[in-house]
Amino acid sequence: MKIAKASEMQQLDRRAIEHYGIAGIVLMENAGRGTVSIMEETFGPLTGSTVVIFVGPGNNGGDGLVIARHLLTAGARPLVVFTIPPEKLRGDAAANGAIVEKLQIPSLVLSDPFDKEDIYQTLIRDHMRNPVSCIVDALFGTGLSREVTGHMGRIVEIINDLRTSYHLPVVAVDLPSGLDTDTGLPLGKSVIADLTVTYGLAKPAHYLHGGQGIGKLHVVDITIPRQAYQEIPLRGQAITREITNSLPARATDSHKGTHGHLLVLAGSEGKTGAAILCCRAALTSGCGLVTSVVPKNLNPVMEASLIEAMTLVLPDAASTSLSIDDVDYILAAAIGKKAIVLGPGIGTDEQTEELVLLLYREVPLPMVVDADALTILGLHRDVLVQPGGPRILTPHPGEMARLTGLATNEIQANRLQAALSFCLKHEEEQKQAQKIVTVLKGAGTVVADNQGKWAINTSGNQGMATGGMGDVLAGLIGSLLAQGMDAWDAACAGVYLHGLAADLIATQKEYGYTASEVAAELPVAIQKCRNFMGETR
Repeated sequence: MKIAKASEMQQLDRRAIEHYGIAGIVLMENAGRGTVSIMEETFGPLTGSTVVIFVGPGNNGGDGLVIARHLLTAGARPLVVFTIPPEKLRGDAAANGAIVEKLQIPSLVLSDPFDKEDIYQTLIRDHMRNPVSCIVDALFGTGLSREVTGHMGRIVEIINDLRTSYHLPVVAVDLPSGLDTDTGLPLGKSVIADLTVTYGLAKPAHYLHGGQGIGKLHVVDITIPRQAYQEIPLRGQAITREITNSLPARATDSHKGTHGHLLVLAGSEGKTGAAILCCRAALTSGCGLVTSVVPKNLNPVMEASLIEAMTLVLPDAASTSLSIDDVDYILAAAIGKKAIVLGPGIGTDEQTEELVLLLYREVPLPMVVDADALTILGLHRDVLVQPGGPRILTPHPGEMARLTGLATNEIQANRLQAALSFCLKHEEEQKQAQKIVTVLKGAGTVVADNQGKWAINTSGNQGMATGGMGDVLAGLIGSLLAQGMDAWDAACAGVYLHGLAADLIATQKEYGYTASEVAAELPVAIQKCRNFMGETR
């Protein structure tokens, strides 16, 4: 499913209006009518109940006025709250304002300054006579670029107070007012919605940071022509269940050699769990064979914990971590493998550092680079643009900060741009570009590549905030690479399946589950996706 940034959605609107001749007021009409349809689908018949619509100064406010009219037609009692004098509305919003006036839909104007208690008393009195069913937030849409302060900031506070104090659900028109469309962060203050009805396409803010304040999301078709979507270059997508349609098929006569052999370079003293979780996720996601390279001292732990995986034991009896001294053994082990996972729990001592840098530069196999390997690369950023083959980097925000030289809060302030800029920088600096995909982990994981593609994951939940989840993800993505998926599809399918497995567990327990449990749930997540796509075997 495609996603549009604010500028891209504006281009689509202009294309529909200026090239295809679809009047803006028609798009507005479709948006408002579609919103009321979703409201009735969500809340049931609204006949007889009062719906309070807060109308802003632009086209979002115009959408709200169309909503008021269609609510009236549906038998509801719309109450329009103008946040500016209605005579100051312009364009299509003004045209719909005139219709609302002729229909004598009740309204009030919130002049600046106003008394919050007066507003509450007005709404409460109406609530006692005719129950208020919900609030509609039609203040600002996707074009907002300034902080919400002063008069409009106080109105945002009123909407949020009505939601919490009087338990009134809030319906956001296109986007909760005050959210930045492209970052998903509040511009000063923002409305908290229970239902968001957006138009044409979903936007980054609907998914970034876990979609905080979005509530349940619905996308309404407002009849922007299909051709317009093809003519405006849209590089973003939401990672949904459909991405798993690219999972490799499994023939009835297949065998373990058919489904790839993954080499795992992970673990060190005190961090064997990272290697174990990585291997376990690779096995439970369908990889045919998994070999873990293990320092001799740690092999008993690995063998006892991973009875289905193979271990390649390094010769140095005293070693407890992988080292540049082991490079010949490791390069030999890579022969015949389909992919490599490098980094979970591997450590960052000097000899390990040399090994990581050499393998990143020289091994042509597709490679997932995670955890300690990312920390090492963050100290040698020049090496990042010298990959020996396709690379999937899987940083959390702190690791991304080390890779880019930015502060963690800067990464979090614009997760999408951070991931995209990092990848595109590689494209500019590499003479012969290998595929580089970045998976910026977190609520609303962002996937980006060095060709400008980007995606935001829609699965996962807050129960995943516990140790070891990244190790499972690395093993899962490595498994998909080994099974023959390309780097982009493996990264996107991996993050979706990882989150879906956790979502399945969360139906039984909201938090307190472990990374091992997520790894164990991967076969169920995969089967659910195959069933969804009509593949039941």
